[in-house]
Amino acid sequence: MTTSRATRRTETTQESRRLLIAAATELFAECGYRHTTFEDIASRSGVSRGSIPWHFGNKEGLLAAVVEHAVADLQSRTSALQPGTLHQALDALVEFTRSPEAKLFITLIAEALEPSSALHERYAFLHGALREQVRFWVEQTALPAGVGAEELSTILVGVVMGVHQQWRIAPDVVDLERTYAALGALLRSVGLDVATHPPR
Repeated sequence: MTTSRATRRTETTQESRRLLIAAATELFAECGYRHTTFEDIASRSGVSRGSIPWHFGNKEGLLAAVVEHAVADLQSRTSALQPGTLHQALDALVEFTRSPEAKLFITLIAEALEPSSALHERYAFLHGALREQVRFWVEQTALPAGVGAEELSTILVGVVMGVHQQWRIAPDVVDLERTYAALGALLRSVGLDVATHPPR
């Protein structure tokens, strides 16, 4: 009985944490980090306000959990690309672009540009994770002379973020699938295609 109660308590704790992260992700995306309060998150999640500092310590700790969850989500989406192709990688980017986590990073970018902001370090972490995923794809093929995997990864992440921003602002004008298909065609035109992915 004691073990059963402990298991239920653990499951309840994990579910509360999941609900809080999901609510914070939505609210940070809708209202911004600074303008979102613990009361807002508690109301959206259905979890008591007092549970937030218990789980995360403070608002910055909650932000860290939100970003880490988003990065883990991106990595889980791309882990299925073994073996894979550039086409699959671009499909994964389209799927990620449509996700609530991706919207979050567009909403908060202005705050993240301030060096003193709690978001600054988190965005650097996110960008690093994105570059790592893209670099994993581009390193599987020979690159043109003068093009390094790190630099190309930075360029591709910039393209994806720029397309994402345009799509969020004008979704009726910017077609994600066609835009990423064109990106894939451009990459293949210079010999950048990913035929296989070795085990990581």
